[in-house]
Amino acid sequence: MSKQTKYIFVVGGVISGVGKGITASSIGLILKNRGLNVTAVKIDAYINIDAGTMNPTEHGEVFVLSDGDETDQDMGNYERFMELSLTRVNYMTTGRVYQTVINKERNLGYKGKNVQVVPDIPLEVIERIKKAGTLAKADVVIIEIGGTVGEYENILFLEAARMMKLESPKDVIFVMVSYLPTPGKLGEMKTKPTQHAIRTLNASGIQPDILLARGETKLDEKRKEKLSILCNMFYDRIISAPDVDSIYDIPLNFENEKLGDKICAIAGIVSKKLDTVSWNKWKNFAKHAHNGKDTVKIAVIGKYFETGDFMLADSYLSVIEAIKYSSYAQNRKPIISWLNSVDYENHPAKLKELKKYDGIVVPGGFGSRGVEGNLKVVKFARENKIPYLGLCYGMQMMIIEYARNILGLKDANTREVNPNSKNMVIDVMESQKEHLKNNLYGGSMRLGAYKAVLAPGSVAAKAYGNAGGEILERHRHRYEVNPAFIMDLERAGLIFSGKSPDGKLMEIAELPKNKHPFFLGTQFHPEFLAHPLNPHPLFNAFIKACINNKKK
Repeated sequence: MSKQTKYIFVVGGVISGVGKGITASSIGLILKNRGLNVTAVKIDAYINIDAGTMNPTEHGEVFVLSDGDETDQDMGNYERFMELSLTRVNYMTTGRVYQTVINKERNLGYKGKNVQVVPDIPLEVIERIKKAGTLAKADVVIIEIGGTVGEYENILFLEAARMMKLESPKDVIFVMVSYLPTPGKLGEMKTKPTQHAIRTLNASGIQPDILLARGETKLDEKRKEKLSILCNMFYDRIISAPDVDSIYDIPLNFENEKLGDKICAIAGIVSKKLDTVSWNKWKNFAKHAHNGKDTVKIAVIGKYFETGDFMLADSYLSVIEAIKYSSYAQNRKPIISWLNSVDYENHPAKLKELKKYDGIVVPGGFGSRGVEGNLKVVKFARENKIPYLGLCYGMQMMIIEYARNILGLKDANTREVNPNSKNMVIDVMESQKEHLKNNLYGGSMRLGAYKAVLAPGSVAAKAYGNAGGEILERHRHRYEVNPAFIMDLERAGLIFSGKSPDGKLMEIAELPKNKHPFFLGTQFHPEFLAHPLNPHPLFNAFIKACINNKKK
């Protein structure tokens, strides 16, 4: 192991969703602002090879990397906080690791050796972690181990971390993020669950170097002392991490607690002083999450919000964050409402309620559920001049609605929903037909970064500030605008302002400003390239249109 590279493992205790991903991202941001080259690795315990086949209501958003890898939403957090562009080398799952080991064994890669779960699976994990660091020429690699300590699913990843620590004790440190509940009837923060979590981590041969104590309120001195004694931890390495109004306050809280200094001291990292210019940019950005001069009301019409009796906004995490970034850039505080497209199928009278919103977003999705509701929403937005942004599926809904109500093709549809339609305005991509025929769904879509050429003078070109130039955006789809209908759609007033370099794939559709203040859809996912300090130009243009709509 190279002594020049340090490895920080982030693990979780007590409950899932405790904030490991944001913690890893925040640590990366702090260290990067100290002049260190940082990269990140996410480890998921799923047997799935990637996140592409997972239901968003169970797993959350599928985040697509530039090379097309379908990953966990925390990869998006890493890219956004640390201004990184990660690839598949930065993501692994149990399934991916086992698949590699098994293929290697089948190809005599182990030269006839008896291949065992331990040490060969952990060794593959270690090799992947080191490769990520080497390719990034990183000073620090931050590794988030998914799940919660005590689950048998992540034991082998903890074993890999233990082996790395044994190999080079000074280069590996452990940060545990653990939840301290305050039961309402008791009114007292309880440390016992975290004590058990740390003992469980100890059973894997690992002692955390730093404990981030998550909770509704700040950790008090008495409980800090208790954790120090009973968890065998230095008092000053126990850091309070209370709930905050915005996740973008978390790095600021950590820095106030001198987390960056403590990590550098423990790992022997020689770093520069905090870059105050870059840090002040982040601080100013974080302030906008609280101090918007005015509000902008956005309706996100989705189909993956419901999970039992609860709402899961994580299904559209990148979309929601992209809206925030562009709103903050206009000194506005976004009020985002998550609305179910199915409601507009069953209760069309509800459409009138959309007039109270300044703008409407229809994000990506798959399948027939809620489609007719989405089409009603698109028609309402078009006819009532409400700014509309359609993302992937949302653009396809635009095309179908326009074909039905402007071209008069009443049965216009997508093959995904109605394969018997006579007017298949959205059809499966030619390259995808063989995949679907053979049930090859995992990792087989049009994925990753592709170029598109913008039409000069279009709404899209003006938004990008790139008249007639090329853009590079990330995709995730199997279906496209059917070339047979493009000419009719254009004659009817729809503009395809972004096309693939060969002109065959329609990447952006829009109406001109004299017909609608903002009616635009993208076949790609611009939300994946929206960053806190660099909002996406299309979201910027959309939010500006929403603000103008509000003024009217």
